[in-house]
Amino acid sequence: MIDFHANPESYKHWKLSFDGPVARLEMAVDPDHPFKPGYELKLNSYDLSVDIELHDAIRRLRFEHPEVNSVIVTSATDRVFCAGANIRMLAASDHPFKVNFCKFTNETRISIEDASRNSGIKFLAACNGATAGGGYELAIACDEIALVNDNSSTVSLPEVALLAVLPGTGGLTRLVDKRKIRRDVADVFSTLAEGVRGKKALKWNLIDAIWPKSKFADKVAERALEISKSLPIRGENGMTWHPVSMEETDTGWSYRYVQVELDRDHRRAALTLQGPDGAQPKNAVDYHEAGDEAWILRCFKELDDALLHLRFEEPEINIVTLQTRGNMDAILEVEQSLLANKEDWLVNEILLYVASVLRRYELSAKSFFALVDD
Repeated sequence: MIDFHANPESYKHWKLSFDGPVARLEMAVDPDHPFKPGYELKLNSYDLSVDIELHDAIRRLRFEHPEVNSVIVTSATDRVFCAGANIRMLAASDHPFKVNFCKFTNETRISIEDASRNSGIKFLAACNGATAGGGYELAIACDEIALVNDNSSTVSLPEVALLAVLPGTGGLTRLVDKRKIRRDVADVFSTLAEGVRGKKALKWNLIDAIWPKSKFADKVAERALEISKSLPIRGENGMTWHPVSMEETDTGWSYRYVQVELDRDHRRAALTLQGPDGAQPKNAVDYHEAGDEAWILRCFKELDDALLHLRFEEPEINIVTLQTRGNMDAILEVEQSLLANKEDWLVNEILLYVASVLRRYELSAKSFFALVDD
């Protein structure tokens, strides 16, 4: 089964480092460690394994590092920021996988935007080389984009010109809705396979700054520090983000609070969520002490993992029934304690995480039916 968990100590494709309130997230894709054999991840192109690590890094920035309020997203590869999704990977994948891969990729980009909008963490894309396709979509998920001005580096969405498909992870949508680029300009831009260089990219609002190569690293660091100084620090001590444990059974998967029973013959699954099994946090201090052992966080981490497995591992399952078990009063008490303490940064992050899991639930392209039996 696919392992959707990662750890910075074992990342193959990203480097995460910290300098006070500024974090640095460097894309350093290892060509020899693809998600599955059969292709190389050249030119910082990405596949599911790269996105799983990025997804993990964003979660850790939000939960483990409340002291961080500015993040530099850049490349450890000279002259290349990111070449986008790996074409050979896509060519070798079936349609359901490609759909779910693009969906997961976009949800990870959305988590960057959610952290900016609701957690006060701003992201600076430092594009130190060619930035194409999904690589540019990663950049425009950030708050600001700086491009090295070396007379060769470009930003581009070449999917239309080269593959006759629309940018699949929010490219044109973010250009128009987020960066407020005129639709006719966006149309022209998406037909330019060669991309747009520095000054024109700045004029078209495709980027926010251009800096010469000799000064690029210093300017990026300077700008990231400026961003940090303009923002408050969320907190001092973060919690540890642990992976959830799942046991495969003959008929499905079992977690502590979530069970999935599969009926592949009838293309159905039964999803059961168990309520709290003991005393739960009452205030912000309690939530900090409990960390991800608090029922609300652990249960939704398990649900998130189960939803991803249903998407990728069980594409033939098309009906999912949902049931809950446990004490309703205990669940309502958890809800009330969260709402009463939402000014605390960790409680706020828990609420935002629950919302993100529910959005993944809604967008899982399966029919969900809630069964109320009491």
